[in-house]
Parts: sequence; structure tokens; C-alpha cells
Amino acid sequence: MSNNTAVVVGGGIGGLSAAIGLRLVGWDVTVVERAATLDDAGAGISLHANGMRALATLGVADAVEAASRRQYTGGTRTPDGRRLALMDGAALERELGTPIVGIPRADLHRILRAAIPPNDLVIGSEVTDVATAPGSRVRVTYGETTLEADLVVAADGINSKLRRRLFPSHPGPVYAGSTVLRAITDRPVEGLADDFALTWGHGAEFGHIGFPDGRAEWHATLNAPAGLRYRDPLDEMRRRFARWHDPIPALLAATRPEDVLHHDVNELVTPVPSFAVGRIALLGDAAHAMTPHLGQGACQALEDAVTLAASLGTATALDTATAEAAITTALTRYDAARRPRTLTVARDARRAGRMGQQLTNPVAVGLRNAAIRLTPPGAMVRTVLKHADWTPPRITPASRAA
Repeated sequence: MSNNTAVVVGGGIGGLSAAIGLRLVGWDVTVVERAATLDDAGAGISLHANGMRALATLGVADAVEAASRRQYTGGTRTPDGRRLALMDGAALERELGTPIVGIPRADLHRILRAAIPPNDLVIGSEVTDVATAPGSRVRVTYGETTLEADLVVAADGINSKLRRRLFPSHPGPVYAGSTVLRAITDRPVEGLADDFALTWGHGAEFGHIGFPDGRAEWHATLNAPAGLRYRDPLDEMRRRFARWHDPIPALLAATRPEDVLHHDVNELVTPVPSFAVGRIALLGDAAHAMTPHLGQGACQALEDAVTLAASLGTATALDTATAEAAITTALTRYDAARRPRTLTVARDARRAGRMGQQLTNPVAVGLRNAAIRLTPPGAMVRTVLKHADWTPPRITPASRAA
């Protein structure tokens, strides 16, 4: 009997990881991505233990770690350089057995793509129709091609068209009150001692992630009206952060103007009613787009991918009637496992932003800073563990031809 088939709509981190996981459990998978390229060359990412554990389950963690810089040093400061909290990456690694790492998104995408046969990736094509097909299957149309599949994975991002199709009355994403500018430096940065760092001002945050070659990603998150754009974004950042502590001016000096990205921060404040409807599963930002203040967005998408694959691993190589019931049960299991956890992480990320980067009142900022300085290091570690200490479900690889 042939393998079950899936179409993954979206070739980002979540979609590619879902495809890897589904292939591991014996499914035939086609990934359809509307963009002409599958990387985001202007950004970097931190992966906490939960994300790395998910990648290990998918069989790609070693390659990711080899392209990453472990995050042991750094922490949070005020704009004049005074330390608020130290990052103890070694303590977190001792607790979890897995390091936090920083990696360019383009490298992560490249590693994930390499784990999928090239013929299973359709680039530069947009899904235009998803409809029920005979036998409870789903018919997916993109370009001049129409496929029938047992499952569609909606990994098409925060502005997901498939989510709108499933829940037309859902309000969709809303502006979170912050806008973010970011880039990867064009060259190694002198004096970049910290692997990862955040600096909190009044309604502003500047952070960086170091990479193995000495370059770094920086981001500047600012309270601003939605849609605000600058004529010269890099010049504006150099002006805005000129008096902030080293190495912030050096990071900006090592950046080319054409490499700066600027996006508003949006999130799904209203939860979707379910992550699975019929034979369609929502995954990643399409299901639970959150603010970046905990650095968990990509990690939660990776958790989704592993959980979906593990849930569907029991729905292979069965007769049609049994397979239909098994897939429905598996998607119910996926929804039950993922929706409560992602709701909690999204809520905590929103709160972290309000008490961190978005805080503007001078008295409130002073009280927050004092509270952070008085917080024992062990409590800081426990705060990170709340979200990073996740155990992946077991995936049993199917016996299949490559």
C-alpha cells in the first residue's frame, strides 16, 4: 500500500520541519512555498533547548549546532552599560543537557532544506485552492498543478490564507505596539564579548546574537505607530543609539544600509478555536503567532512539527477507513498537545514585552530594573526553564525508500 500523502503550505522553519518529521514517519510530502527563495538572509535566531531537542528528534541538530555559536555569556543591561542580569548559559546547559545557540536564519533554512529531497520542494508557487476531495481527502491547487492529499499542513505564516479560510470570523493578527529593525553585520565586530545581549531603554530594546565567524545579528525593537518607516533606517538607528553602550555603535557601524530589515511586530491575540479542522492542521505562526520577547516563536514551530509527526506516525499503512479515523484521532491529539502550551508561551511573551522593551514610565522602569538586580540567578534560570524544558514525543522512523 502506498504511503499517506501531505502537502505543506509554506517553506519556512515550521513548514520544512513538518515535512522532515512527516517523511520520518513514512509520509510522502510536497512543500509548496510562494517565495522564490527559502531563506531570510538578513536575520538571525536563537534556539533554546526545546528547539534544539526538536531538531535532534528530526535528525538535524548536529548540523545546526555545527553552524551555530553557543550562547554562554551576555545578559541584560541599561543603555549606559550597567548590568541588570547575567546570562548563565552554562547553567542552563547543565540543567537541560542542551545549549542555547545562535545561527543565521539562512543557515538554518539551508540545513532544513538539505534534509528534504529537492523534488519535494516547489518554490515560487502559491496555493490558490484547497477543497475537499472524494474519500475525505483534500485537493490542493497551485499553479497548473492539482494534488490530492490525506493532509494539508498550513504553515503559511502570520497572515495565513488557510487560517482565514478555516475561521473566517477570526480577527486575525493585530499590531503589538512595537516595530523591529534588524540586520546581520557585514563583517566581524571588534570587542563583541557577549554571545547574546539585550539592552532595555524606555520603550526601546537593542540586542545582538553572535555567530561563529565573528559577525552578529542585531535588532532594535521600538515602541512606534504601526506602519512607521524611516527614509534611512540605518542612519536613524545610528542616531537613536549613538549614546548607548559598546558594542552597540560598533554593530551599527559594521552594517550595510541595504541589509537592514524593518517589520512591525504583529501577533494573534485572539486564539484560534483549533489547530486542526478536518484534514488541515495549522502550524507555527499560522496557528499561534507571538511577540519575539521570549525568543520562542521558531522553537514553538519546531515543537509543532515534531508533535504533528509523532501524532501522525500511527496513521500510516492502514486500510482507507481505518486510516481516515486514525488521521482524525492524530490531529485531535496534536491540537490537544499544542494549543494549551502555545497559548501559555504567547501570553508570557506578551507580558515580557510589556514589562521589558515596551515599558516607558521612568518610575516603572526604575522599579523593574531594581527588581531584576535583586532577583537571584537561580530564579532567572528557572524562568527560562519554564519554556525551554520540553521533552519531544517519540518519533519512530518508518521503513521507507529514500
